[in-house]
Amino acid sequence: MSKLKVGILGATGTVGQRFVQLLSAHPWFEIAYLAASERSAGKPYAEACNWKLSTPMPERVRSMIVEEPEPGTFDGPVVFSGLTGDVAGPVEEAFAKAGYAVVSNASSHRMDPDVPLLIPEINPEHLQLIKPQLERRGWKGFIVTNPNCSTIALCLALAPLERAFGVEKVFVVTMQAVSGAGYPGVPSLDVLGNLIPHIPKEERKIEEETRKIFGRVVGAEGAIEPHPMRLSAQTTRVPVLEGHTETVFVQLREEAPIDEVKRAMREFRALPQELGLPSAPGRPVVVLEAEDRPQPRLDSELEGGMATVVGRVRPCPLTSVKFVLLGHNTIRGAAGAAILNAELLKAQGYVP
Repeated sequence: MSKLKVGILGATGTVGQRFVQLLSAHPWFEIAYLAASERSAGKPYAEACNWKLSTPMPERVRSMIVEEPEPGTFDGPVVFSGLTGDVAGPVEEAFAKAGYAVVSNASSHRMDPDVPLLIPEINPEHLQLIKPQLERRGWKGFIVTNPNCSTIALCLALAPLERAFGVEKVFVVTMQAVSGAGYPGVPSLDVLGNLIPHIPKEERKIEEETRKIFGRVVGAEGAIEPHPMRLSAQTTRVPVLEGHTETVFVQLREEAPIDEVKRAMREFRALPQELGLPSAPGRPVVVLEAEDRPQPRLDSELEGGMATVVGRVRPCPLTSVKFVLLGHNTIRGAAGAAILNAELLKAQGYVP
C-alpha cells in the first residue's frame, strides 16, 4: 500500500512535534506538509522548531520548509491540527472547506453538534456526523476531533464499566503534567515543589466532552444525545513532565464485585483492536495490581503511550468503585489520539 500524504498544522509546537515523531515511521501516512505561524514560515523545520522531545528530530523533516497554514499548498487528503484552541477554529474550517479531512487535537470544534468527538474504542458510530456536517456546512472536506487529554484517559477507563455495568455518576480529580500546558508552559517558580489547584476550562471540558463521547446519535440529521451520567471534575497541575494521573470514583448502575470490575477492564477490546489499526494499543486499559502504581515515570509509556493505565481498583464506601488512572497526555492524550482517528477514517473509507 502506498503511503497517504499528510500535513501537520502547528508543526513546531508541543503537539506538532509529537505528530512529527509519531508519523515519521508510520506505515500508512507520510509527512508531506508542515505548517506553522508566520514567524516560522519560510524556514527549514530544523531552524524553525525548538525540538523538545527526547528522541532526535527525524532526519527526513529537518530540511522541509515550513509553510503558512493556507489551503491549496498541499495536495494530500489529510491534515492533522496541533494548533492551539485560540487560533485553530477558522484555520481548520478553511482547510475543511477546501476539501481536506481535518483531524484535530484542538478544542475549537469539539462540542460542535455536527463534529465527531472521537475515541475509536468507544464511539466509532459518531463518524455518522460527517455526512450531515458536509451537507449543513457545504464543505468539500470535514473536521473530526479528539477529546481533551484528561478526558481521553478517563473515558477509556470508563468504557468497559459502561459496557458491562453502566455508569451513573463519576467524580474525578486530576493531577496533570506540565507538558499539558504546551511550551514554555507553566513557569517553574509557580509549579516546582507546588500544586496548582486550577486549570482554566479543563473541568468543563472533562464534564461536557465525556457525556458527548458516550452519547448516542439520534435523528435523521445526526445529532448527539449526551449520556445521562453525572460528572464532577477538579483539575490540578503538578510538577510532572509527562503523564496525567487521575483519581476516579464511579457509581455503577449495576453493582459488581471488584474482581468483575477488573476483569471488564482487562478484557476490554473494541473496533481498533479488531481492525488491527497501526496505532491501536493491544490493551486499551492496562490494570496493575501493585499498591503504588500507576506512576507517571514508570508507566506512562505502556502500550506505546496509547493505553490508560489503571491501579488501586477497590470498593468505595460512597460510590461503587474507586481507582487511580494514568494517561500519556501528549501521545494518547493528543497526537496519538488524532493519528488513531485518522487510521479509523482510512480503514472505514472516509479518506482514500
